[in-house]
Amino acid sequence: MIEHRDADPVDILLVEDNPGDVRLTQEAFAEANINNDMHVVTDGEAALNFVEQRERHADAPRPDLVLLDLNLPKVDGLEVLEHIKTSEQLRRIPVIVLTSSEAEEDVAQSYDKHTNAYLTKPIDPGEFVDVIQSFEDFWLTVVQLPPDPE
Repeated sequence: MIEHRDADPVDILLVEDNPGDVRLTQEAFAEANINNDMHVVTDGEAALNFVEQRERHADAPRPDLVLLDLNLPKVDGLEVLEHIKTSEQLRRIPVIVLTSSEAEEDVAQSYDKHTNAYLTKPIDPGEFVDVIQSFEDFWLTVVQLPPDPE
């Protein structure tokens, strides 16, 4: 049995435009009882503003981890991923692509742009919760997240 860390909350940025997937993700995190603060934005432009701490997100915390959908309005997920991973200030933030796409091209492009992991969202809500809980067990319990470079 994996024991969860009793540390400061992990700031997670969930970039997801589907309200049902947002709700399922939030419920799965709540069930796991992991100390986290989940912030949600629903398009790629808002994600860039959040990680860059600008506009209405000027006071947002720098996320410890980003869960990123690829199919987003305004700015697509691959552009968000590329921006984060090419920025000196942001590139240490682990970005996990969490998307419904199983296309080999999306997987390859995501890894080419240095995603830390690529997870496909199952259609079944119960399986989706299992995927989120597996993600939590690994990324929020086993892995040591990088410190903020500032």
